[in-house]
Amino acid sequence: MADTQVDEKRDAGADRKTARLARQIQAFGREHGGAEAQLAYIGERGARIVLVGEDGGWGDLVAPSYAMAQSAAEQAGVTVHETFDGDLAAKVRTGPYEWKRMAGIQLGGSRAGAEG
Repeated sequence: MADTQVDEKRDAGADRKTARLARQIQAFGREHGGAEAQLAYIGERGARIVLVGEDGGWGDLVAPSYAMAQSAAEQAGVTVHETFDGDLAAKVRTGPYEWKRMAGIQLGGSRAGAEG
């Protein structure tokens, strides 16, 4: 009997987390004129939900599991792409921050912890 209660509590917690992720996805979509997603397994940490708005804005969320990420995307009603390429990638608009960060990485970036 105790195992059943633990499982029900765990399921309720997972349901709340999934619903919270779905609300966050929907909020992103409202802010950006709609949204599409791509899910990526990131090992023990779970799954990354990459969101791309119709206006080119982008962001991401992390779900504890791939199944939870899929469920949240379904609940949010967004189109989920198998890969992050083609039309989805072409929608992403980057700003000065991203370009500066990418250039820093390409040029060696910051050497945090390196002695000079």
